[in-house]
Amino acid sequence: MKIKSLLARQLVAEFIGTFTLVFVGCGAIIVNSQNNTITNLGIAFVFGLVIMVMISVTGHISMAHFNPAVTFAFALTGNFSWKKVIPYWVSQLSAAISGAFILKLLFGPIENLGATLPSNDIMQSFWLEIIITSILMFVIIAVATDQNADGHLAAIMIGATVMMNALWAGPISGASMNPARSFGPAFVSGLWTHQWIYWIAPIIGATIGAMAYSFIHSENGIE
Repeated sequence: MKIKSLLARQLVAEFIGTFTLVFVGCGAIIVNSQNNTITNLGIAFVFGLVIMVMISVTGHISMAHFNPAVTFAFALTGNFSWKKVIPYWVSQLSAAISGAFILKLLFGPIENLGATLPSNDIMQSFWLEIIITSILMFVIIAVATDQNADGHLAAIMIGATVMMNALWAGPISGASMNPARSFGPAFVSGLWTHQWIYWIAPIIGATIGAMAYSFIHSENGIE
């Protein structure tokens, strides 16, 4: 008897992907804080690589959101069921907490477990998170929903976009682009400073990116 429902498999896939994102990505931040051998370039590469790998292995199961803002934007544009939004969020957030918690067990409360914080001006980070998330979502929805896009390169393009944004925006805002990625370390470390930025800005940015691509998208191509 088959007991594994599609939703259950999707939620497990989202949990594994989001857990890996936080555990590996924030783990790179923690290790770099100890010996500075990974550098910002390496951290950006790690985040891009983990997204690339996890999309490749789970994208066909859950669409590989790993991000509450992405899930919201997909639902808003009619590319995802609203009934699945809350279950996806629960899976993503619990995975992020689990990833951060295991990092704390392994390394202790070092570097706030990779928590995202504005480096300077708060509003600068807020607007930056909106813009880089909109760019990311623009790429995600293009490769995920447009039949004219090269789906075989989806994981590479999305991972590269994460890396691109993290390379230069990471030192300023943390380049979260993902409420779950920020929530997990904040929850476990107890550091809630400016956490609102990493919820509101990514959701706004993902909405802008998704709506922008939906506007220019044409199933029939160029007329």
